[in-house]
Amino acid sequence: MALTAGATWAQSPNRIERIVVPFAAGGVQDLLARAISVELGTALGQSVIIENKPGAGGTVGTAFVAKAAPDSGVMVMAAASHNIAGTLYPKLSYDPQKDFAPIAHIGTAGYVLMVHPDVPAKTTAEYIQYAKANPGKLNYATAGVGSATHLSMAYFNGMAGIDVVHVPLKATGEAINEVISGRAHAVIAASIGALAFAKDSRIRLIGVTSPKRSKYLPDVPAIADSGLPGYQFDSWFGLLGPAGMATAEVARVNAAVAKLLKDPIILERLDKQGIEPQAMASADFGKLLAVDYERMAKVVKASGAKVE
Repeated sequence: MALTAGATWAQSPNRIERIVVPFAAGGVQDLLARAISVELGTALGQSVIIENKPGAGGTVGTAFVAKAAPDSGVMVMAAASHNIAGTLYPKLSYDPQKDFAPIAHIGTAGYVLMVHPDVPAKTTAEYIQYAKANPGKLNYATAGVGSATHLSMAYFNGMAGIDVVHVPLKATGEAINEVISGRAHAVIAASIGALAFAKDSRIRLIGVTSPKRSKYLPDVPAIADSGLPGYQFDSWFGLLGPAGMATAEVARVNAAVAKLLKDPIILERLDKQGIEPQAMASADFGKLLAVDYERMAKVVKASGAKVE
């Protein structure tokens, strides 16, 4: 079968692949994209650059990729927020399922509940008790409305029956810094953003969102075991392209990512960021996205989170 012009261009050594990060620099997806971009470029034989396009809970950058030409070489570093947006936003300019080609799954990560030391709580149960005794007086910082940091906390608040004020920002790093400074009281951040603060006295890690203790933070109990039974939240990370992206190009990038996930240097970086790597075929990634979309729809509804 003859190659199309787009397919020929896709294999040009002068081609620049772009990974759009739909959140500000320093956030979870940004750190992950930068952890693999150089080696991914080497594996593809092309340059790979990162473009941050934050806004509206990640939907601005994601919409940019949805509307890009299938042969443009543009991808988005997506995560749980991608599927969250499909339920949380009543009028998206794109369809999270139909307008994207699943390219490569990279891994999964749990989240961590972190509080400022001024909050008199060292466990999930104590945090919930304090919040109930002080309704509307605590706040929590997030990477923006619709982000995984938002939904994970809104889901937590809904299950716990507590009234905590939302402070939306643009990146997980910003949200953590707000808690460190004392301007915000709490944040649920992905392990990739929380691990660096495990021994930082300016912030306290009190619970992980995985159903059991995380191997990355063995001293921090699971939220489900320390005050909120049944609570669980995690996120996948992966690359998506515009719908209609050539099958050969999807396979090429997928193979390159799978190769990276066997590289000891990359594996060490992901381990330090609390990401459990897992390569999978693009078709299997697509199935995971469909299942996760339904799961997140239930979580959004249970959380009571709304776009104002």
